[in-house]
Amino acid sequence: MTIRCEIASQDRLVFEGEADIVVLPGVNGEMGVLPNHAPLLTTLNLGVIKVRHEGREEIFTVTGGLAEIQPDIVTILADAAEHVDEIDIARAEEARARAQELLEQGPPPEDLDRYLAIEAALKRSTLRLDAVRRYRSGRSRIPQREEPRGE
Repeated sequence: MTIRCEIASQDRLVFEGEADIVVLPGVNGEMGVLPNHAPLLTTLNLGVIKVRHEGREEIFTVTGGLAEIQPDIVTILADAAEHVDEIDIARAEEARARAQELLEQGPPPEDLDRYLAIEAALKRSTLRLDAVRRYRSGRSRIPQREEPRGE
């Protein structure tokens, strides 16, 4: 028995298919959804969605949103979502570096919204890079950062 899973971001349908289990980053922690789950509406945290079916696992990053769970379908309406294989590593690294540089300058005077947007950009880019490091297979892995050694 399977459950249908649909993941949509603001601009496209990211995934549509059957699943044995869907694991979501709920606001109260990670949540596993199996077929015949009780109906539920929940908000999502920044994190990783895992869709498992017949021994395969599809991994997606999500930056928040909503999930509607019914006994036969999980519908995820994400603020932003992408498959881990679609992540542009160079772009994510540039975004993280830009955000870190701006945060090191300190909060802009009287512009808290801009500061919070920079923090959010840093969290998104870090999530994307961590997901690639953990879940993407083979040649496109990101090398681990080496800690500076005291000499």
